[in-house]
Amino acid sequence: MSPRRLILTSALALVLSSSALAPAVAATPADTPAWGSQVVRLAPAWYGSDAARQMAATVMLHQSAQGGWPKNTDLFAPPRPDADPGLANTIDNDGTTLPLDFLARVISAGDAGAKPAFDRGLDYLFEAQSPSGGWPQFYPLRGGYYDQITYNDDAMVHVLRLLQTVAEGRSPYGFVDATRRARAAEAVQAGTALILKTQVRRNGRLTAWCAQHDAVTFEPAWARRFEPPSLSGNESVGIVRFLMSIDHPSPEVIAAVEGAVDWFRAVALPDLRVETIETDGKPDRRVVAAPGEGPLWARFYDLQTDAPIFMGRESIARASLAEIEQERRAGYHYVGTWPAALINVDYPAWRTRLGLTAR
Repeated sequence: MSPRRLILTSALALVLSSSALAPAVAATPADTPAWGSQVVRLAPAWYGSDAARQMAATVMLHQSAQGGWPKNTDLFAPPRPDADPGLANTIDNDGTTLPLDFLARVISAGDAGAKPAFDRGLDYLFEAQSPSGGWPQFYPLRGGYYDQITYNDDAMVHVLRLLQTVAEGRSPYGFVDATRRARAAEAVQAGTALILKTQVRRNGRLTAWCAQHDAVTFEPAWARRFEPPSLSGNESVGIVRFLMSIDHPSPEVIAAVEGAVDWFRAVALPDLRVETIETDGKPDRRVVAAPGEGPLWARFYDLQTDAPIFMGRESIARASLAEIEQERRAGYHYVGTWPAALINVDYPAWRTRLGLTAR
């Protein structure tokens, strides 16, 4: 994100993070979109255009032999001849899930020629799911933290939400055959069971999740050097939203949601705001006292004490954002308002839908 000199109040951050509420973006063959999350928010008629079909054909050129797609790549541009095929199989940063979502819309608008690529991509997601029910960041496995259960940046949640929609036959996935729909339902059931197993329980109380969990022990695990085993004030939000999307939740799912929301409330950091500034001419961020503003949440919380953790590339836990290097302060979001809309809007609506009293 390019640096901007502004103060991020919680209300503004809420608006910026509410992509699900964004209106459809008008586009015509003469005004085609750039590759990104907006490509699945266009006016429905556009997906039947010649431009959409041509762009779908280019997206399919990026599909790997295994059926996946890369991340951080312009899929509307022809593949580079020097592209590393080993990086084309990921669910990180909208890899694979966003191309499938885009192709589904083009197929639903009448382009049956994209269906074989879609089917291969869906089969890739089925193949990538581990026997435990989780998904690694890359598949085939590459070793290291890439093989862990990856909640980081909502990667696994994106897969589950896509498969959930497929299983239910909802638009734009109504064309998916019955066999794959049944397999999607099984995958979602296994993934949900794993979410319940990996929720951290402390002193008999359910809390939240780590951004990564060990694929064998299910314990919170390291990712990059600045992403320690911890409770996540960010990724846990996406997990809870997925659990709340289940039509007929089990008592275990309800308990998981309630435990996580109670934890979010307990670890909120009131009377603070994040400011985007410059330090020596470079972008920077700082957390400042702001009575009456917030609350904010840390991205990482200590597994035992719930103390916020701020960690730079030297992998040493610090007590404040100011104590880590400027490059990480500016280049990574250690604090945010991620649970705010969940607590104030989504959670009360969920309890009302289930006929539960307000709390």
